Amino acid sequence: MKLEIKDLKKRDYKKSINFAIVGMNFDVYVNNKMQLNLYGRYFWYLELVNATRIIALYRGDELAGVLLANIKGEKKAHNSLFKRLYIKAFEFLQTLFFKEGDFYDEANQKMLNHYKLNNEPDGEICFLAANPNIKAKGIGTMLVDELGKDMGGKEVYLFTDDKCTYQFYEHRGFNRREEEDIIMNLGKKKVNLRCFLYSKTFNA
Repeated sequence: MKLEIKDLKKRDYKKSINFAIVGMNFDVYVNNKMQLNLYGRYFWYLELVNATRIIALYRGDELAGVLLANIKGEKKAHNSLFKRLYIKAFEFLQTLFFKEGDFYDEANQKMLNHYKLNNEPDGEICFLAANPNIKAKGIGTMLVDELGKDMGGKEVYLFTDDKCTYQFYEHRGFNRREEEDIIMNLGKKKVNLRCFLYSKTFNA
């Protein structure tokens, strides 16, 4: 069945969360299933309320993949007081349980600050996930290409890490611009992680 770009249906928000949990290997950081679902929801809400573009790919009525991007100068595509309150509540609880700070966000900010010394990006790809149950090739590529249709000459960046399939970006014209090694202290669990910042300038 043909893959088509469509508006993201609200009923598929939960599926988008599950795609992220699987594709971004959130279980590396969280073992408890309930905590995993709460974190996945937090991550999705955070990126959704900041996105100016929501691009969804469907195979019939089945969601195949989602891309969220925050492009400079564009209006936010989605707003929800409930989601913003959820984000704030979750972040407050994080500060209580992980008092050493969020090393992942700190590493990303450090990379971004260094990258911006010599670059002026036009936006960020803040979420990209595909349906793990659909074996069709090219889902991620189609989503990125759809974003780039009116972005000729413009540069976007994104954050990822070595627990994700970061090679996808290297095979599709993204350049690795920054990297940072961190150790995440998650209670009794420690996770070694290499964080990356990639960028791409779309063809004019």
